[in-house]
Amino acid sequence: MPRPVFREERCKGCGLCIVVCPKKILRAGAHVNSRGYFPATCVNEKSCIGCLLCAKTCPDIVIEIHKE
Repeated sequence: MPRPVFREERCKGCGLCIVVCPKKILRAGAHVNSRGYFPATCVNEKSCIGCLLCAKTCPDIVIEIHKE
């Protein structure tokens, strides 16, 4: 089962990953990271299909897809 992992402290909240996710399971987080941004997060890991679109789109290499 694929699982998206976000390095929240590096995320600048650009939202590109949110736009490209075909399952629409990514959202802006409810908390602010140390850089003052709302980092992206996955709201339903079980629905992730591991397509890697979010990771490939992220300009800051914040997202990794772990396959278990």
